[in-house]
Amino acid sequence: MNGFLSQKHKTLILQFVLLYMMILPASCQKSDPDPSITFPVYRAFESIKGFTSTWDSLLLIADSTVRKQQMSDLWDSLKLHQQIPFRINDTVIFMYNGVSQPMWAGDFNGWGSETVNWSGNRLGKSPYWWLKKNFPNDARLDYKIVVGNNWMLDPANKEVQYSGFGPNSVLKMPDWVFPEETIRQEGVVKGTFSDNQQIQSNASNLNYKVNYRVYLPYNYATVSNCPVIYITDGHEYSDDRLGAMLIVLDNLIFSGKIEPVIAIFIDPRDPSSGNNRRMSEYRANLKFANFVSDELVPFIDNNYKTTTSASKRAILGTSLGGWNSAFFGFTRSDKFQLIGIHSPAFDDAIIQNFQNSNKLPLKIYMSTGTIFDTKTKARQMRDILIAKEYPLSYKEVNEGHSWGNWRALIDEPLLYFFGNK
Repeated sequence: MNGFLSQKHKTLILQFVLLYMMILPASCQKSDPDPSITFPVYRAFESIKGFTSTWDSLLLIADSTVRKQQMSDLWDSLKLHQQIPFRINDTVIFMYNGVSQPMWAGDFNGWGSETVNWSGNRLGKSPYWWLKKNFPNDARLDYKIVVGNNWMLDPANKEVQYSGFGPNSVLKMPDWVFPEETIRQEGVVKGTFSDNQQIQSNASNLNYKVNYRVYLPYNYATVSNCPVIYITDGHEYSDDRLGAMLIVLDNLIFSGKIEPVIAIFIDPRDPSSGNNRRMSEYRANLKFANFVSDELVPFIDNNYKTTTSASKRAILGTSLGGWNSAFFGFTRSDKFQLIGIHSPAFDDAIIQNFQNSNKLPLKIYMSTGTIFDTKTKARQMRDILIAKEYPLSYKEVNEGHSWGNWRALIDEPLLYFFGNK
């Protein structure tokens, strides 16, 4: 053979090397998979270069049967160990296994409002498609895969976060920290959560019926003069899949991190038709602010063990609800002086209202995501509040406009407003 290996021998050697790289002894792995699962074993890649070069090497295998099997084995191992999307440091590779070209839409591109450079690139002639992107190391973002007209969850990713429109797949970058307060801690005694209550607003305000639910702390029988937090979009904040606020309240109250708090979850949906009225209620609607302040608040104060001080009464909302919270602070600080704001969908008017007014007796918590969220107007409001020396807790996170963002920050306004020092 003239001292040279034949092409056949070269191919066999390459296949052996690749197989060895993919199927390592269990002692070489960084994580311990389920012992009942013996194949495939995941190779812990140390870099994006190592990851991509391994796939490139698989493409070079001449035997199509062996090539397809080894690529399938690597794909299955990545799925098994929840490594799709694949991410290291600030780099992520979205992946899809299918016939047609996919596009990725999510928090990171305005849910498809930016489509350029968000389509997958095919890996050789294989059925695998890639999209390489960079995000902050601690980002957490919702997304879906779009193939043709089909918007779907990532079939290779088990991580799901619910939104007001259903479930989305989730990208969690390596330094993102899971909000432990959203998981009910062992031994925590639950508070009580009422069924829907209903109040008829008078003709000078909303002139229709509104549903709400009441959360009482676990030790309600032994306490008095409880502070109260009113929550807009209450049906979502109280949903364990979305806001998980009941779990957060239980954990914080039972552990003594905050004082016992009563929470009023206001539902914007019409009790009869189910139509959501938030678009009209939360957009600087003085009739809604007056309904809550002059009708709902007195009813709650007359029927529950609350403190009647405005300095111990909070309003909390997200997006349009965040705008609504600021509007409550501007128009009804006689009743609400604790203002909780998540990702505020401010208009220019509410920002100018705070700019042009004298300092109000308010304590404000405000947060925003930095990726296709509300940071521009949130920062404008932040700077005004700081200049006027408002008591302010302000937070930015590398996330989008989603419940995955807000649920991880529900504890912060509660601790800021009601924390036990």
